[in-house]
Amino acid sequence: MKADLPPSLKQISNILIVDDHPFIIEGYKNAITRYNPDSYEFFISQAKDCKSAYEIIINPETKPFDIAFLDISMPAYDEKEIFSGEDLAKLIMEYMPNCKIILLTMYTELLKIKTIIRSIQPNGLIIKNDLTFDELLFAFDKVMKNDKYYSQSVQKMLNQSPHNSIEIDEFDKQILFHLSKGTSDEEMPHYIPISINAIGRRKKSLKELLKIKTGSDDDLVKEAKSKGLF
Repeated sequence: MKADLPPSLKQISNILIVDDHPFIIEGYKNAITRYNPDSYEFFISQAKDCKSAYEIIINPETKPFDIAFLDISMPAYDEKEIFSGEDLAKLIMEYMPNCKIILLTMYTELLKIKTIIRSIQPNGLIIKNDLTFDELLFAFDKVMKNDKYYSQSVQKMLNQSPHNSIEIDEFDKQILFHLSKGTSDEEMPHYIPISINAIGRRKKSLKELLKIKTGSDDDLVKEAKSKGLF
């Protein structure tokens, strides 16, 4: 029987888990700590929302994380324009470029999944409905071994016909977000570094893209949300 390595010889791995459901965090921790305990020692940090995660990531005393588990949908940190796990992933990529990102989401819209993959290129992407204890361990093992892991539902969506996908960029996402907050077109240039005319053109293009026939900003926001665009 293989004996455990003494703590001084075990490989240290720093993990970040960000989710607004404490019981889900505990489930992740339970799975991670059971991964090759004879060879690894894990130090796990956790956060419950974008604000607490932001403060951990930018803290100069925080040691770089090896892997970060990030829920996509979480309470935002408006003051720093951190609205989701995607924004946290970009922050981690800036501060800790060697950290491997595993994103978890309830979204099942193809266009949202493709947008996440294009903008973040995560090491792991898991639809939460696919998640079991064994599946989480399998995904963790793949990422630890420098492989990518996309859960079954993600792979199924990616195999769908390319014409089903819709691509939007970061400015479009910001416009949709501020529309959802009631920000007027005149106010938007204070938050987004493009002109009012450019914002108007982008809104028109978004409505055409999403087949919004009413011209209503509320309908645009509702349809974009239903498709997981922001």
